[in-house]
Amino acid sequence: MSDNYDLPEKGAEQEWMEIVKTAFWAVLLALTIRSTIAEPFNIPSGSMKPTLLVGDYLFVSKFSYGYSKYSFPLGIAPFKGRIMGTEPEQGDVIVFKLPSDNKTDYIKRVVGMPGDTVQVRSGRLYINGSIVDRELVDEYDVTDRFGNVARMREYHEILPNGVVHKIYEEGDNGPLDNTKIYTVPAGHYFMMGDNRDNSQDSRVSHMVGPVSYQNLIGKAEFLFFSTNGHAHLWEFWKWPWTVRYDRLLDKIK
Repeated sequence: MSDNYDLPEKGAEQEWMEIVKTAFWAVLLALTIRSTIAEPFNIPSGSMKPTLLVGDYLFVSKFSYGYSKYSFPLGIAPFKGRIMGTEPEQGDVIVFKLPSDNKTDYIKRVVGMPGDTVQVRSGRLYINGSIVDRELVDEYDVTDRFGNVARMREYHEILPNGVVHKIYEEGDNGPLDNTKIYTVPAGHYFMMGDNRDNSQDSRVSHMVGPVSYQNLIGKAEFLFFSTNGHAHLWEFWKWPWTVRYDRLLDKIK
């Protein structure tokens, strides 16, 4: 006499429910990681050249400055203000919600802290009345995503707290190269793109202006992928030659 018993087969409905439950927990885990630990973003414009290029994909740490409603999908959060908050530092590259609509994701660099005065005169950045040092690195012909070529000067800019980062300048007499004096309100930050003559940032008051602490999403940490965009999605045989291998896993400075 056999001791083996036939186990009852799972019905189609039970199998379907297990698939649904597995998918639910997978989505919930992904959303939790995205909301609290790290979120991927891609760079669609050249406003942060030479630091970030069109086609760069990066991770943003969500815990760097704590959490606000904008840390979560659709701005859904059971609290107001910011919890577990930590102040950004001058020079941080930050993803934030555009103040004019609180929906669009922007990425810029913090140059002005709460209470600072910020001004651009003849292309030079002034913080609290003092000129910010910059050192010429080189000059390049740079092509944008529309095929336009411009001669760019690359500088090392040295912020008052000692942070050194790269910027691009076409010249020192563009539309945003001479501004009024901005005073950064309490709880806000003055953001600028590294591509100084091609960036809508806090200098454009009606579009961006000073950015509230609550609007910060997270700090840009490192690149996990980068492509020059010279191949369509279906041109898989070209993919290996479009990857910018030298940028993979680069820390964002």
